[in-house]
Amino acid sequence: EVQLVESGGGLVQPGGSLRLSCAASGFTFSNYAMSWVRQAPGKELEWVFIINKQDSRTWADSVKGRFSMSRDNAKNTVYLQMNSLGPEDTAVYYCVKSGSGWMDSEYDYWGRGTQVTVFP
Repeated sequence: EVQLVESGGGLVQPGGSLRLSCAASGFTFSNYAMSWVRQAPGKELEWVFIINKQDSRTWADSVKGRFSMSRDNAKNTVYLQMNSLGPEDTAVYYCVKSGSGWMDSEYDYWGRGTQVTVFP
């Protein structure tokens, strides 16, 4: 059974940092691309970052220069390092597995999400 468990969310002041983690199980982690997707209150889902099986990454313009994503295949974990956080980053952050190792494949599994709240 595929499981994606996010952690690391919380409350942070503007300008602060958080690191989200997503522990994966139930599949050969190193073979798949992984993403972070977020949903702010009252808004649609927004893709944030993706890393493929070869460690190539791409990201949304809204997080360019502030967020970074990495993976540790030995730990079956992906991370999202978030710096210079602002109120616009307040959202539930979901870890998402792709159906293949490449960026253009569809999502097939989602975690339950972790809340990030940026407040003064």
